[in-house]
Amino acid sequence: MKRNKHLRYLTVLALSGSMCLPALAADDKKASDKQPSESDMMAMMMEMAKPGENHKMLQEGVGSWTYTVKMWMSPDAPAMESSGTSVARSVFGGRYLITEHTGKMQMPGADGKMTDMEFKGMATEGYDNAKKKFVASWIDNMGTGIMYMEGTYEPGTKTLTYSGEYEMMPGMKTKVRETIKYTDKNHRTFEFYEDRGGKEVKTMEMNYTRKS
Repeated sequence: MKRNKHLRYLTVLALSGSMCLPALAADDKKASDKQPSESDMMAMMMEMAKPGENHKMLQEGVGSWTYTVKMWMSPDAPAMESSGTSVARSVFGGRYLITEHTGKMQMPGADGKMTDMEFKGMATEGYDNAKKKFVASWIDNMGTGIMYMEGTYEPGTKTLTYSGEYEMMPGMKTKVRETIKYTDKNHRTFEFYEDRGGKEVKTMEMNYTRKS
């Protein structure tokens, strides 16, 4: 009798297992149906890698420019003024714009007096098709970090706005915002803002003119 009960128990397990297998197979099939094939994935990647209208807009900056700079160490301090040149070039089939800046900046020297120092900086800009945002990075010879920002473009005002943060000193992260207003093909204005104690303060303004 015990043996018969044991056999019936095994039979029930086997039947329940055979009933579950088709259901599990169906679930696996549904899951696999949702996954794109390798060829579909490759096609999607190729499409996402194509430069579009936003990339074309950035490429309008290709060329040589002169610029003037105003910098404020504090809101009530007089502006420090300087000038320089920049050269923008297209890379990787129009996907990115690299702009190299050269100029002079007033900085404290070894004796504490303000003196002219050579300034070099480089910006990389692009449009991330996956994020649907403009992206930019900045490096220069006044630091060792890389500032990364993301932004959007407002066609009505012809203004590109980037936001991000940088850490010039350990533990002192500062939120920043910059705007680039495209006045026309040959002129643009750059403004830089920093968060100081919860208040946004304008610390730099640059006016660019394309070289003829």
